[in-house]
Amino acid sequence: MAEPSRRKRIWGWYFFDWASQPYHTLLVTFVFGPFFASVASDYFMNTGLAEEAADARAQSLWSMCLTVTGLIIGFGAPIIGALADTAGRRLPWIVAFSVMYVVGATGIWWTEPDGSNMLFALSCFGIGFIGAEYALIFVNSQLPSLAPKEEAGAVSGSGFAFGYLGGIVSLAVMLTLFFDDGGKTLLGADPALGLDPDAREGTRFVGPFTALWYVVFMIPYFLWVRDTGPSRKGRGVGDALRLLKKSIVALKHRVSLSVYLGSSMFYRDAVNGLYGFGGTYAVLVLNWSIISVAIFGIVGAISAAAFSWVGGRFDR
Repeated sequence: MAEPSRRKRIWGWYFFDWASQPYHTLLVTFVFGPFFASVASDYFMNTGLAEEAADARAQSLWSMCLTVTGLIIGFGAPIIGALADTAGRRLPWIVAFSVMYVVGATGIWWTEPDGSNMLFALSCFGIGFIGAEYALIFVNSQLPSLAPKEEAGAVSGSGFAFGYLGGIVSLAVMLTLFFDDGGKTLLGADPALGLDPDAREGTRFVGPFTALWYVVFMIPYFLWVRDTGPSRKGRGVGDALRLLKKSIVALKHRVSLSVYLGSSMFYRDAVNGLYGFGGTYAVLVLNWSIISVAIFGIVGAISAAAFSWVGGRFDR
């Protein structure tokens, strides 16, 4: 089989962002997050809580899920990053974390609208979210093999922009064909595929839809991006931990990198907070409909895609 051209390999790498972005766009922020908050609030009101107290309990439950998954991702990411540099071939790890992504997203389908299995729904969401973030670490570690240093910023920025476009398209498809607000989609039609709006099947389909989107659009990635790790058996977790310790100790001699990592941590925490709670806040506090939240998301994602591309052009 002929080796894919450099252009194809870069486009294959872009397609990971296109494939994986719906987890953040559809599940974290604009569809599942607000839907879960609404389900949880109704559940707690049915137990006798006042509306404000029920809303607070719902946001607290969602916050607990994001906190637990965030801690797992945060403490595990440095180890996963070190493994990406020492474990040999990367694709088996990407496949394993992709399985977590697909299984977790698919499981969201079984979220009961009456809130009777909220912990199950959050567990599925968390498994997929961890898989998405850990897969991203391994995929990002491939960038140096795809572009020279002077082009890395442009390639990375274009990848971000392409990912946001994927999020926009997936959100538009979800709103127009499946998501049921009052029994109808954004176009005023019944949900596609005969999904039952009374059981909120159109909204719950966001999980399988996200999983299917990922499976389909990861095909270019697996076809065009070659494993850049050595073919020999990689080193184990012990070597990864030693590399991590060495890297941490070396930070005291690399002030600029230390400052960047520290500021990046606070910046990303703020952004993740907005992503994680923006949708639920809009639904529970501002009383927006999920349709309104999603339309707002499309506008925001268009801006994010444009400025990601522009930022990449400047980073040369």
